[in-house]
Amino acid sequence: MTQRLHLVFGGELIDPSKNVFRNTDDIHIVGMFPDYASAYSAWKSEAQRTVDHAHMRYFIAHIHRLRDEEAAASPTEELGRSEERRVGKECSYTCRSRWSPSQ
Repeated sequence: MTQRLHLVFGGELIDPSKNVFRNTDDIHIVGMFPDYASAYSAWKSEAQRTVDHAHMRYFIAHIHRLRDEEAAASPTEELGRSEERRVGKECSYTCRSRWSPSQ
């Protein structure tokens, strides 16, 4: 099974129209998930739980995209890469927030 790590996190923003957290020490780390579907489920749950608080926002970060595919991989790093990554397929989903789930 392909593992593409996704991090779900959120917190209170200074302004709902910007992505700047009021206090980074108070960011809620929901968790790290092995695939987009489970990350989306966790994101949706947290977004719905905080829907009445206009300044709260949750995000999905595509951790698997942080690796530079152009850089040579170390032998240890190469062992952890899936076959899909070796042939260049990317995650087909984009990052989401409660305010713009299709972005």
